[in-house]
Amino acid sequence: MSVKRSKSASRVLAVLEMIARHQPVGVSELARLLDEDKSAVQRAIMTLADEGWIHTAPRGPTRWQLTGHIHAVAHMAHGSNDLRQRARGVLEALRDESGESVLLTAPDLGWFVVIDVLESRQLLRTAPHVGMVVHVADSATGRAFLPFMSRERQTEVLGQAPDAAQLEDIALTMERGYSVSEGDLIGGSINIAAPIFEEGRPAGAVVISAPKERLTPEHHARVGAMTARAARSLSRGSPNISLASTSPQRAAAAAAG
Repeated sequence: MSVKRSKSASRVLAVLEMIARHQPVGVSELARLLDEDKSAVQRAIMTLADEGWIHTAPRGPTRWQLTGHIHAVAHMAHGSNDLRQRARGVLEALRDESGESVLLTAPDLGWFVVIDVLESRQLLRTAPHVGMVVHVADSATGRAFLPFMSRERQTEVLGQAPDAAQLEDIALTMERGYSVSEGDLIGGSINIAAPIFEEGRPAGAVVISAPKERLTPEHHARVGAMTARAARSLSRGSPNISLASTSPQRAAAAAAG
């Protein structure tokens, strides 16, 4: 039997997400962003405020921002996450081997989120936090996922069909088993990521993040191999390689490797 959805509940969740993206933000701006009636958005805002999810910003006109409640809920969810629990020992070993900060990222709607962080013990280090949003375009995590998406999905998440440079990067990532990007999490950092697979599909990524002065190009292959090994050890099942996502030559090489 079909279950009727709650439109008002959907609106409340949409308002919460939009506040998270644009905080602090006012009612009129939220209504415009959501293309919703202002009075309906106001009702959703008051529901969220009454339940402790949002509060008004301290200065200026009335604008809304998140309370700490969302972080408490996120911490509970991440704490019981199966991948996070399985990965902790592997991440600790990778942090010690590489000497750099190690992250675990997972897909969340149209982007990725950091679900665990083990910071480097070095004084100069990158220090992203749990809950940090990582966008697909140009991020190491996004690049690690793109080779295992259909061309249609690639176009959807990138906002346009991948261009020649992106297709070359997709093929290279597939060939070597890891991706590289500069400054996508923290300015001045180099990030190297490798995908974790569940039943043939990417379900997360292991990421090493370090200052670019230390993680120079001559170190990428060594650190990339470490990252890929860690991701493989956490994977369940082999990747489902889409030959449509890359050149036939490199796809064959990746499948063989």
